[in-house]
Amino acid sequence: MTSDDIGRLAYLSLLLLVVSIWVYSANRNRLSQSLQQMAIWALIFLGAVTAYGFRDIIREQLTPKSTFVLSQNSVVLRRASDGHFQARLEVNGVPVDFIVDTGATEIVLTRRDAERIGFDPDQLRYFGRAGTANGTVRTADVRLEVVKLGEITDYGLSASVNDGDLFGSLLGMSYLNRFSEVRFSGDEMFLTR
Repeated sequence: MTSDDIGRLAYLSLLLLVVSIWVYSANRNRLSQSLQQMAIWALIFLGAVTAYGFRDIIREQLTPKSTFVLSQNSVVLRRASDGHFQARLEVNGVPVDFIVDTGATEIVLTRRDAERIGFDPDQLRYFGRAGTANGTVRTADVRLEVVKLGEITDYGLSASVNDGDLFGSLLGMSYLNRFSEVRFSGDEMFLTR
């Protein structure tokens, strides 16, 4: 704990003491009612903090699924609340969430996703380089044995593992170019083989 943290804690403790004394003196004739109201407000505050802490889980449960299978050769992706199109693919039998990135040349995996799929990021050879918004990063080439998007299955796709701090795996143009049609309509992206 730093001296700034101790100072903030002391300030907040003093503020709580002053507010408590004021509430007690203003409501000493009806103290039990005031305590009930304070308890209700404390529970409301606790509920708000809890809801904020679980906001991603709650959003995932309330928002519709982002990938829909239209047919054996066609899927539609819905735009997520962050403005990006996202897709959940099964890579080597493991579900991986991708951000569709038309600015990415290829499929790019985060170190975490690469490890989940079965690669050891520390044993990969990072000979490649990629330019990103955060500068140049090292990349390692890998081969994805089986990649499934809905009913669409591809075998032996090349990809790279990013050695930098990538916020999520990217589904780049090398994958999107495998479709005969990529079409946008409002908040939906249609992919057809």
